[in-house]
Amino acid sequence: MQAINFTAYTEDASQIEAVKAFMKALKIKFEMSKDKPYNPEFVEKILQGDKDYEAGKGKKVTMEELNSLWK
Repeated sequence: MQAINFTAYTEDASQIEAVKAFMKALKIKFEMSKDKPYNPEFVEKILQGDKDYEAGKGKKVTMEELNSLWK
C-alpha cells in the first residue's frame, strides 16, 4: 500500500460526498483531514506586503534597531 496526499477544492458538500463515494467504489482506503487552509484575509495581507516591498515601500532596519525592540 502506498500513501499519497492530494487536495480537492470542492464547491459544496455534494461534491465531497461524490469524492468519498468514488474512493469507496474503487475500494481505496482514505481519511479526510480537518485542516483548513490559511484565512484568505491573512493571505491577502501577506501578498499585499510583498507587493508593497517590491514597490519600494519597505523600510530597512539595522540589527541594533531590531534588538532594541526586544528590550
